[in-house]
Amino acid sequence: MERPVDEFRSSTRRWLLGSFAGWGTLLICLVGIGFVLIGVRWLRNRSATYEITDQRLIIKRGILFKTIDEVELYRIKDVRLGYSLLNQMTDIGTITLTSSDRTTAGGEFSLRDIPMARERREGLRKLVDRARQRRGVRELDVDDAYALD
Repeated sequence: MERPVDEFRSSTRRWLLGSFAGWGTLLICLVGIGFVLIGVRWLRNRSATYEITDQRLIIKRGILFKTIDEVELYRIKDVRLGYSLLNQMTDIGTITLTSSDRTTAGGEFSLRDIPMARERREGLRKLVDRARQRRGVRELDVDDAYALD
């Protein structure tokens, strides 16, 4: 039985205070354009929800037209965290996933401006390990230098 572990959204408030782009947006609020940028950012953040269960990461996006993507945790190959000095002070960060799932299309998938990103990254990494153990999944790295022509 699948059980929910965490649900969260990107944080507009923490983005405003915890990033250089946010501070720049606050400065241009003096001429009015910044309010539009903040509104667009807030709407984008409100329209996406991330839910973690013990088996999947579920990404729900949209306001008028909804899409739901799922990444099976056992397919996640790497969980990376990026943050600036300002991000650290406001406890937000960008969690980037690399997986073999179609949602990431062979590339990376980023969750931006995530509150408590360090804790969430670590929790996700542990859940990925458990999901791989449960399914008996092992990673096989192949060095290109040994590939046959």
